[in-house]
Amino acid sequence: MQQGSESNLILDLQTNSTRFNILVGLTGSVAALKAPLLVTQLLEIPGVDVRMVTTDHATHFYNISDISVCVYRDKDEWEMWTKRSDPVLHIELRRWADLLVIAPLDANTLGKIASGICDNLLTCVVRAWDCSRPLLFCPAMNTAMWKHPITAQQVATLKGFGYIEIPCISKKLVCGDEGKGAMAEVSTIVETIKQYIQKHPE
Repeated sequence: MQQGSESNLILDLQTNSTRFNILVGLTGSVAALKAPLLVTQLLEIPGVDVRMVTTDHATHFYNISDISVCVYRDKDEWEMWTKRSDPVLHIELRRWADLLVIAPLDANTLGKIASGICDNLLTCVVRAWDCSRPLLFCPAMNTAMWKHPITAQQVATLKGFGYIEIPCISKKLVCGDEGKGAMAEVSTIVETIKQYIQKHPE
């Protein structure tokens, strides 16, 4: 966890009925480098709180110190739980969040979620997610990976769960390939989230 101590973990996740709680999930795509910009723009929305869950591979693409909100990692779940009565972090995060947005969602984590695998903090949050609350996902991967037949199947599976796709876009990718597979623009993601905030009951 980037900010605070383990003893402050649950205090940090206390719900406030006057706020809209957004949990941002990051996975191991180069598009994770946009995390600081995404968090900054979300914090500009009146009445929201933001927290972030990152996979370890995602941290290869950005510096946690550049994130201005609390960032949770796999080790936080294991370090905070020592006995039966201790809170379980992925459940506490699931209770706290009004909306989960996974941006970017890489090919590996897409496959995990579609298959029900929950082997890290983020995928555990997803597996425990309250499907009456919005879960938005933003695919991001190499064009060749995007074109693989299994990708369409897995995206359809997530949409079948009731999750909302923010479609990827075509552009020149960091690897040099050009085509579809890039994460949606941050502005598009933020505007989509705003639509769900407006629908949220007071």
